[in-house]
Amino acid sequence: MRENEHIRKAARVAGVPLWRVAAAIGVSEPTLIRWMRFPLTKEKEALITEAISTLSREV
Repeated sequence: MRENEHIRKAARVAGVPLWRVAAAIGVSEPTLIRWMRFPLTKEKEALITEAISTLSREV
């Protein structure tokens, strides 16, 4: 299983592409993808999860 698979799955289920998550939190898509390769800090995980939640309500 890849790192942060639960976050990737949450975005996929919500229909939110990772590039939109990156834009919402103010980083580039490549930066977000690099972050996702390793275990996230609790702060980053919360920031990404909140962005997915917010964006899923907009879709």
